[in-house]
Amino acid sequence: MKAENKAVDEGRGACAVDGSSTFPRPLSPVFSLCLALVFLVAFGVRVLSWQDTRLETGKVQAFVTDDYKRVARLLRQGGVSSFFSAASPLADLNALGHPPGYSVLLALIFGLFGESDTSIQFIQITADAAAALLTVFLAAELLPRGAAVVAGMLAALAPQFAWNSVLLLPDTLAALPILLAVYCLARAMKRPRLSLVLAAGMLVGLSCWLRANALLLAPFLAVAVVCVLSGRGVRPARYALALVCGTLLVVAPLTVRNAVVFGSFIPLSLGAGQTLLEGIADYDREKRFGIPATDLGIIRGEAEASGRPDYAETLFGPDGIQRERARMSRGFAVIREHPLWFATVITRRAASMLRLERARTVSAAPPVTHSLAVADETPPAWSNSPAELSGSGQILSGEAAASLSADGEALIINGDGSKYAPQFASAPVVLDRDTDYLFDVPLKIERGRMTVSVTRDGDLRAALVSTIVGTTEGLTPGEQPRVRVQLPFVSVNEGRVRVLLSNAAPDTPRTSVQVGPVKLFALGPAAYVWTRYPRFVVSNIQKLFITAVMLPLSVIGAILLWRGRHRRTLIVLLVVPVYYFCVQSILHTEYRYVLALHYFLFILAAVSFYRAGGILLSAGRQFVARSGQTGKLPRES
Repeated sequence: MKAENKAVDEGRGACAVDGSSTFPRPLSPVFSLCLALVFLVAFGVRVLSWQDTRLETGKVQAFVTDDYKRVARLLRQGGVSSFFSAASPLADLNALGHPPGYSVLLALIFGLFGESDTSIQFIQITADAAAALLTVFLAAELLPRGAAVVAGMLAALAPQFAWNSVLLLPDTLAALPILLAVYCLARAMKRPRLSLVLAAGMLVGLSCWLRANALLLAPFLAVAVVCVLSGRGVRPARYALALVCGTLLVVAPLTVRNAVVFGSFIPLSLGAGQTLLEGIADYDREKRFGIPATDLGIIRGEAEASGRPDYAETLFGPDGIQRERARMSRGFAVIREHPLWFATVITRRAASMLRLERARTVSAAPPVTHSLAVADETPPAWSNSPAELSGSGQILSGEAAASLSADGEALIINGDGSKYAPQFASAPVVLDRDTDYLFDVPLKIERGRMTVSVTRDGDLRAALVSTIVGTTEGLTPGEQPRVRVQLPFVSVNEGRVRVLLSNAAPDTPRTSVQVGPVKLFALGPAAYVWTRYPRFVVSNIQKLFITAVMLPLSVIGAILLWRGRHRRTLIVLLVVPVYYFCVQSILHTEYRYVLALHYFLFILAAVSFYRAGGILLSAGRQFVARSGQTGKLPRES
């Protein structure tokens, strides 16, 4: 026990590494300043990300966002009672595609601020900055305060968190209650109290109201409670039961409501069958099982198989509960018939969760502040017709080709199937200093997906702005719609840029795109030019948030804790990642679904940073001490 009760950080207020201290430590002025700094950095980074992406975030998962808003409007119109009425529009099964928590929050925001995306985003930005701050408090319960501050800074600067916080989706909000739940668990590890573990369970339930991914997290936390409280003079099973009951207490109203309104046992929402099938299809490269990999493919297949054309309209429309159960049965049938193959799927998907998302980093250039609405009669600062693009542009892949369409109204670019490779670049365009610009690029993607970027002439990898355009599922190449891609950017310095088209998928057929007349508009003088200084710093730091850097640091941090016999600390920090590895790996997974686990990996990485800093500091002190002894001048005689 002496080893467990030994404090670290030489008495500077740090807790025992395994959290054996029984009372909260007072906040020193230095630590309080660090807390304020973490929150301000996190908030500032997210505001910069919002400035960069505010014109694009509404396009990400737009159908899902619209559905959340639709339910929020219905809640405002009908009130709370309509949520429990079988005659309400909310009794539509299509409203069960997601838990209602985010829509409830949107309804509250709409009531206070009106239907403003900016209000939603700034509430999410504030909550996500609070999550970075909470990371410090959580880590400080288990580790030295220096390591805790490093963990908070990693969460504050991570582009993955910043990008997801400005999307009109509940993923970052759902991570905050999970962090709070584990914080309660860490506190209970030091001073066991039923109220703490009960609160932890209720917080897991709150996260489930926002996203269903944490539905089975409570049993995993209960096992962690038994592990960390064993030998502490309490009955761990009692505390584990309290945690599970806390989750059930919060989730139960939704389950009861679903039973009353829909007459079926639906714990939170529908969608598990759909994601199970799509998760199988993700790894069925040979299409052995004939399972579509998209929502549209699933519902069209159901419509054709059952002779019900109305099934092809929605995922959870007619007979949605029965269809969802049939999807589950179909998925489990594949698992029963191919258990070893599915085990490899789970393993590969779990391993993929360790990779950091290739999220958009904060731009080093300030954002465009002028309106992008350009009148038809506005003269462009530069333009190229398809014929001019053909004559002055440059093919960047040996297998790509460009030719004019028969009517000369489009440049047809047939690319190769290489991974993310550049295909075509326009001629260089000269820019003025400190000016807002807008490229207007008419496109028709007939095959594959393309990234359309504005890059510096001397370095095509240095994109000032980019967006991805793909085909519309279910349409033939000839039926694909024409879109106008708008690429706003700021020229901080005079220079030359190009419009670049690149493949936008690791696994794609040969791309084919028609490009119309490309125009560049000068919108006016740029604002917030001064932000290029903090942006330069943040942008370069965020380049370090890649799997090749952070994952080894997290692994080393876990090894250091294990070798230091801080097993309880390791259990607390790994229970959430282990949960997602075991449960979420069964289903189709996107990075935003498992966002919460990366907070804990960053805490482990912070242990490595902290230990490395301690070694360097100790070496520096020894060097100074040796220099002081050998570098003295002899006294004058």
